[in-house]
Amino acid sequence: MEFWHFGVPSVSGVERMAQTCEELNFDGLTLTDSQNLSNETYIALTLAAKATNVLKIGPGVTNPITRHAALTASAAATLQEVSNGRVMIGIGRGDSSLFNIGFKPANPDIFQTYITELQSYLRGDVLNKSGYDSQLRWLVGSKLPKVPLDVAATGPKIIAMGAELGERVSFSLGADIERIKWGVDQVKAVVNKNTDNQKVPPSLGVYLNICIHNDIDRAAELVRPGVGIFAHFTGMPGANRDNINQADQTVFDALGKEYDKKRHGRAEASHAQKMPMEFIERFSLIGSAEKCIERLLSIKELGIDRIFVIGPRPDHFGQEANEALARFAKEVIPVLRD
Repeated sequence: MEFWHFGVPSVSGVERMAQTCEELNFDGLTLTDSQNLSNETYIALTLAAKATNVLKIGPGVTNPITRHAALTASAAATLQEVSNGRVMIGIGRGDSSLFNIGFKPANPDIFQTYITELQSYLRGDVLNKSGYDSQLRWLVGSKLPKVPLDVAATGPKIIAMGAELGERVSFSLGADIERIKWGVDQVKAVVNKNTDNQKVPPSLGVYLNICIHNDIDRAAELVRPGVGIFAHFTGMPGANRDNINQADQTVFDALGKEYDKKRHGRAEASHAQKMPMEFIERFSLIGSAEKCIERLLSIKELGIDRIFVIGPRPDHFGQEANEALARFAKEVIPVLRD
C-alpha cells in the first residue's frame, strides 16, 4: 500500500514539505490545483521534484477546464523528465478551481472527452483537431514511462470512466467501509464487462481525512476543514448517495445547500461548523494510531492500493499539523507498508 501526502502548493515551503515527506517515507506528494487559492501547481511540483530523489509527485487534482488537454499533458510529461519518471496526474471534474472563476464542475461528457484526449497526448498519439494533426512532437521517442492518469471520483459515471480510460481510480467517498466497497464494486463491474484483455485493471486509491491524536475531540477539529471540502462532493446536487449511512443524509444535504465557497477549506465556515462529531468520526480517521490502523487494514482488504492522507494544514494549525503528520508516518505507515 502506498501513502501520499496531500498538500497545498507554496513556492516558499514546498521544497521543505517534499523533503519532509521523503524523510518520513511517504511514497508521494500530491498538490492541490486551484489557481485562485494557491501558487501554480506545476511550478511547485517542479520545485518538489528538484528537492527530492524518490518521492512521487503530481497534481491532486487538476480539472478539464482551466488547461487544454495538450497543455496538461505537456506540463506533466515535462515534469516526468525533471523527476526522472516520478509523476502521476490526478484529475477530477473540478471544484474550487472552477467556482472561483464562475464555472461549475465539468459535465461527464466534457470530462470523458478531455481525459480521452489527455491520454492520447500523453502517449504521443496524433489527434485530428479541426483537420490539423495535433501531437506533442517533442514527446515522441521519450524513453520514460507514460505518465499515469488517476481519476478522482465520487459517483458511478466518473468511476466507470476512470476504470475504462485511466490507469488509476481514487475514490472521494470518505472512510466508511461499505461506501468504499461500493466504489470498488463499481470498478469491478466495468472491468468484468471489458472484453479488451489488454486493458490492465486500474489501481485503486482513496482520499482520506486523517489525524492521529490522543484527544479525539481535538483531532476532529483539526480535520474539520478538510472533511468539509471532501464531504461536500457527495452533498452536491445530483451526487450519488448509494450506500450512505442514513444518519449522514441530512449532513450531506446541508453541505450541498449551504456550502460557503468564500470560506472553502476553513474551519470557521458555517458548513464546517455544522458537521456533528459523529459524522466526522465516520467520514474520517481520527484518534489513536491503533484505531486508524484497524480501519486502514479493512480498507486495504478491499483492494485499495493507495491512500492520499489529508491531514491538518500547517498554515492553519502550525506545529499540531506537523506532529500529526509525523505520528502517522511513524506509527501507522510501517504497519501497512507492503
